[in-house]
Amino acid sequence: MSQSSQSQVVAIEWRQQSLFLLDQRVLPHEHSMIECKTAAETADAIREMVVRGAPAIGISAAYGYALDALAGRDLAEAYKVLAESRPTAVNLFWALERMASLNTSDGQTLLAEARKIHEEDIQANHTMGQFGASLISDGVQVYTHCNTGALATGGHGTALGVIRSAFADGKIQHVYAGETRPWLQGARLTAWELMQDDIPVSLVCDGAAAQLFRAEKPEWVIVGADRITANGDVANKIGTYSLAVNAKHHGMKFMVVAPTTTFDMELASGDLIPIEQRPMQEVTSIQGKQIAPEGCNAINPSFDVTPAELIDAIVTEKGIVRNPTTEAMAELFNRS
Repeated sequence: MSQSSQSQVVAIEWRQQSLFLLDQRVLPHEHSMIECKTAAETADAIREMVVRGAPAIGISAAYGYALDALAGRDLAEAYKVLAESRPTAVNLFWALERMASLNTSDGQTLLAEARKIHEEDIQANHTMGQFGASLISDGVQVYTHCNTGALATGGHGTALGVIRSAFADGKIQHVYAGETRPWLQGARLTAWELMQDDIPVSLVCDGAAAQLFRAEKPEWVIVGADRITANGDVANKIGTYSLAVNAKHHGMKFMVVAPTTTFDMELASGDLIPIEQRPMQEVTSIQGKQIAPEGCNAINPSFDVTPAELIDAIVTEKGIVRNPTTEAMAELFNRS
């Protein structure tokens, strides 16, 4: 792994018997770590977007579960409060099930498992980075949405990990980052991450993506995922579906990058994925400043579902699924 592909960003740390999370609500202008000492505090951090991104949520939940074990608190209650923090990201439930399946209340054993989940995610990200980079031609531009980097994972990133790896290989000339309303993860987080690593990036208003695709034709749209169903449908940050439609129209390719922990093979299709509805105020105001008329209603789904037929490749740590179908997805899980 080239040193130049290593992220300089650390968002999740365990130290002094506490979980420390980089507060992503105040980036890029402030660099502040939030200390969590209980499962409930960890759940609050997840719910309030201190930490976000499906893999990072799962890792944080595992540490939160271990926190209550170390303190001798009720682990059934810890599981419940963490599970209720965000409904769409399947990694959250996967991590909690993995912790609970150990059938122990020993804090050190559970802390070791949380650390293992964290380390495995970082390794998976580097593997996915190389798989995804292998699909990218030399000297191209790419487009990404939301934040899928070290801030959203254990480290390196999923979609942004592919971009980091491909840039280190000399393949990517420029990255376009969609701003990602209403939380502006692209503007606040992805642009900041890429600038930390000296990767050329231009910020794009979400509504300008189609015009950019027509004028510049980036080779790939590269995104992450919060849940992937058995047929290859993908739930991801709101705005992903429209990007896939636009990419198809403009003859561009669409890549989803996610670890197999993001897959929910018990759901046949994306129609069955629960979509989190967040407060209207996130749309009608920005950082506490009202931008819409008082009393104006708003809809605020946090995710949308991109149909498998719009996806050219799903990249995982186990390999690549091209043109995903139910059969191709099942084959992935049959690989050693």
